Amino acid sequence: MKKIVIIGGAGTVGKQLVNGLRKHHHEITVIDQHNIFQSKTEIDFIQADATNLQELMEKVPKADVLINLLNTETKHALEDVDTFEKMTSIFFKSTYYLLYTANQKNIQKVIFASTNHVTDCYEDEGKSILGREITVKDYPCSNSLYGVLKFASEQVGALFSKEERLSVINIRIGSVPKDVTKEEIEKNDRLKHTLLTDTDLIALFQAAIESDVIFGTYYGVSDNIGKPWDMENAKKELGYKSEENTSDIL
Repeated sequence: MKKIVIIGGAGTVGKQLVNGLRKHHHEITVIDQHNIFQSKTEIDFIQADATNLQELMEKVPKADVLINLLNTETKHALEDVDTFEKMTSIFFKSTYYLLYTANQKNIQKVIFASTNHVTDCYEDEGKSILGREITVKDYPCSNSLYGVLKFASEQVGALFSKEERLSVINIRIGSVPKDVTKEEIEKNDRLKHTLLTDTDLIALFQAAIESDVIFGTYYGVSDNIGKPWDMENAKKELGYKSEENTSDIL
């Protein structure tokens, strides 16, 4: 059992991780601006603004692992200046604050929820255009500011890992829709290839939690037929194993 702090745990991925990781007997604390766990007294919740370093330093408890799930809605490749400022604060500055806080509080591992959009120039409707699966060694090329900022945050993690020996694991998550149905998958060709099922989401993060990797970047996708991203390094370095894919659902 490990003590795990989930930042931004009130979102879709956060709720799945809270429920799934508790089954592995981890002690979970959720930090978010909005408490959706009010009726669940077994969930430790702390209200805090992750864009405020002082609040993080005061409120993040002692833990073994910190998971950064911070997110905000984006719609365009380029955004207006106000949206850009908000995105930079959430996707970049807060990443630095969380890594800094973890290092100061001697939290040994940070898992960063990055995105497959770091390399979406190489993908078209869930299919790689490279003639092979996209790997983490392919030069980052994003179609959006969102992907650019996520990659920048990955690199900040690399610096903390190198300079402070903090274990940092970046997971470029595929598609994790809320309460996805068989009908939705049948209608969405991209989703057939890019889905990371709830079961595999938990398995991947559990593997990252238990690993002794000091720094690594991995794609997060189920072993779907025709998936665009390569998962071999996650299998070899983290011991991740996909338990289901879209063929099982369909």
